[in-house]
Amino acid sequence: MPNINDLSHHARSCATQLGIHKFDIYGSTVDETSVQVDRGTPKQVKASNRSTVTVRVWNEHQTMGVTTTTDLEPSGVELALKTAYEASFFGVKEHVPDFSPEAAVPIADSGTKTPQANVSELITTLLDAEKELLAAHPAIAGVPYNGLAQRDIDKIYLNSNGAMRTEARSYASIYLYTKTEEDGKKPRSAGAFRISQGLPQLDIDGCLKETAKKTISHLNYEKVKSGKYRVVFSPDAFLSLLGAFSNIFNAQNILDNQSLSTPDSLGQQIASPLLCVCDDALHPDNVVAPTFDGEGTPTRRVELMKNGVLSGFLHSAGTAKRLQQEPTGHAQIGAKVTVGSHFYHVFPGVPAKQEYSLANAEKVILVDELQALHAGVKALQGSFSLPFTGWIVENGKYTSIESATVAGDFLKLLQSIIFVEHESELTAAGVCPKVWIDDLSITGE
Repeated sequence: MPNINDLSHHARSCATQLGIHKFDIYGSTVDETSVQVDRGTPKQVKASNRSTVTVRVWNEHQTMGVTTTTDLEPSGVELALKTAYEASFFGVKEHVPDFSPEAAVPIADSGTKTPQANVSELITTLLDAEKELLAAHPAIAGVPYNGLAQRDIDKIYLNSNGAMRTEARSYASIYLYTKTEEDGKKPRSAGAFRISQGLPQLDIDGCLKETAKKTISHLNYEKVKSGKYRVVFSPDAFLSLLGAFSNIFNAQNILDNQSLSTPDSLGQQIASPLLCVCDDALHPDNVVAPTFDGEGTPTRRVELMKNGVLSGFLHSAGTAKRLQQEPTGHAQIGAKVTVGSHFYHVFPGVPAKQEYSLANAEKVILVDELQALHAGVKALQGSFSLPFTGWIVENGKYTSIESATVAGDFLKLLQSIIFVEHESELTAAGVCPKVWIDDLSITGE
């Protein structure tokens, strides 16, 4: 990534020559190395350095054009400015995006990088993990899906009003997903994921133990009868469902009438008072914590649901202006400006009248991982019907479910929460505890 001062100086110089008075530039560079293994040998080694810059230009009629480029050299930036200017005369004339009013607000933390490990170290580390996992149980025949990766990310934002931002981050991640083979039984699978700022901090042992424990627990499985059950969603499963219906909080979806919410939904009780939800990009557990969005707006903690009451939306500068609110740092720029979440934080609201525990629960369903979210969710209707992996839990005994689907209405599910546990877990999508739901439909095989 070029020095932001040099890039800013060159962009301004080119803009002056082209007669451009208003522009902004958002760019990122990702330096990534990843490895995969298969039965004791390296399967794939990939290294890449990807750069993308999005350039927006406003003309004298205040319509806007957008272009992207991977060429960060002066000639590439000049061509991008010229192309975006030409495209601006074909831009939309209503609700034209503008600079964020917070694009120049100071940000204290610009991030740090961790030195990357050698490729040989990545391969050796993953081979050792695969070997240990295969030795964990005779039924584990392979680890067909695995990966160990490390990434350096640099981001910049600048505009013609003088705003300039930079950010640098590093992180490493590992995932392991097993497959079993036993005579007379169906293959079973399970997996786990970990992420940290670098390879030395990565909890590989924890990932191994979780994967092995889940895999072994799925070996003895039973069918489940269809019916209504008390269901416990794992943190990963609940956040997957929350993400699938994120249009509830997404201001752009709301303005496009593609949401279960409306602008008037703020202040309404949409969930049990036991539930609180925030989007917190700067949460201390968020390894890849972005400090600004595509429009240069600083990220922050946004309260979405407090004690079951819808209390906030996720905004870009444009949606915030239209709804007379403040931008929240969730803009993603491209051919158009979209809005997306960063990092969910789910936690208990008002104290529950009764607390529950899997240690003494009687015949509850623990949903560990939801599948086919792309096909089984009707986001605008609020309904879902999803296959899942999980267990029947009775008095502390876990029995794997052979195959089943969980179905319902998401808004009714939120109202049916009876307990939000106190202990949270870190997932790829955020931090969340287990969430208990009453009377949810389970369909067995």
